[in-house]
Amino acid sequence: MPPIPQDLLAQRVLLNGLTGVGPVTVRRLREAFGPDLARALETPVERLRQVRGVSAAAARAVAECRFDWRRELNEAAARGYRIASPEDADWPAELSRLWDPPLLLYMEGAALPDARAVAVIGSRRCTPYGAGLARAFARDLARAGWWVVSGLARGVDAAAHEGALEGGGRTAAVLGHGLDLTYPPEAAPLRRRMAESGCVLSEFPLGRPADRQSFPQRNRIVAGLTRAVVVIETDVDGGSMITARFAADLGRTVCAVPGRADSPSSRGCHTLIRDGAVLVSSADEVLEELGERGVQPELTLPEDPPEHARWLRHFGGGTAHDADTLSEAARCPTPEAAVMLTLLEIRGVLRRRPDGRHERV
Repeated sequence: MPPIPQDLLAQRVLLNGLTGVGPVTVRRLREAFGPDLARALETPVERLRQVRGVSAAAARAVAECRFDWRRELNEAAARGYRIASPEDADWPAELSRLWDPPLLLYMEGAALPDARAVAVIGSRRCTPYGAGLARAFARDLARAGWWVVSGLARGVDAAAHEGALEGGGRTAAVLGHGLDLTYPPEAAPLRRRMAESGCVLSEFPLGRPADRQSFPQRNRIVAGLTRAVVVIETDVDGGSMITARFAADLGRTVCAVPGRADSPSSRGCHTLIRDGAVLVSSADEVLEELGERGVQPELTLPEDPPEHARWLRHFGGGTAHDADTLSEAARCPTPEAAVMLTLLEIRGVLRRRPDGRHERV
């Protein structure tokens, strides 16, 4: 059997890297053998199998200890990562309220989130409207001094991180894979900017790819780190619904932003609101739920140029048009409406949807 480390952090790294051994298994081991993890690591497999809640496979993995913890520590140090643990003074205290708190967190960045943190989450396939809301919520929360936590995924997550940075605040991403991986690849520049003042976190060993199990594990940490979770655009089976459920179980404030009644991307939010989530339409309303007065958001978009106003007033409230419907609404020839749709798309004011219609960005 490989040597058992005597350092507590190294013991955590070892257990965290064993296949089939997670926070719940370690919790069972602590209940059986006490807080000294070395005792569990030195216990024969026959005795480990007798521990309630520890599977035969997990008992064998703990007894064999086949994870190169020295290499893991050296690799993390070489990449400039910190491995934080509950023994650290800045460990987020709220994580201890989880039934299965992470053994450790691999960290890239300047600081761990403090108690004033809000999650802004939602669909990877969000609409331009949803992305704009996520950016605005995160920007205003950051300006009010709150951390913005999300998952670095496409869509709402990326917009939330961007918004927090625009607001001059700090933002944290919790990954569903090893910290040495970046997914989606195009998020690498955003990740570097985030690490300058905030952080990127993962509980998974280096090199661990994402899978169907890793994202729900990630979501519980997002909920555990934050005082409130704001959901912007998600379907009823989206991962954000899992995070919201974790947050509700922890007694966190769950907020949801309503959307169009006929939009699949809003069905999850409407379900949350029906089930008791707080309906919010601005960061100020989130801050009020948290007992703080909001900050007045700054106007970030210029007024529409006069020559655009005639056309753009027909796109309010998420309305989408093709050339035929726009010509009818604007009372103009169809070719003229088609030209304006193309022009406004080129200027970045409208966006073409998969169904061929255009909507406001």
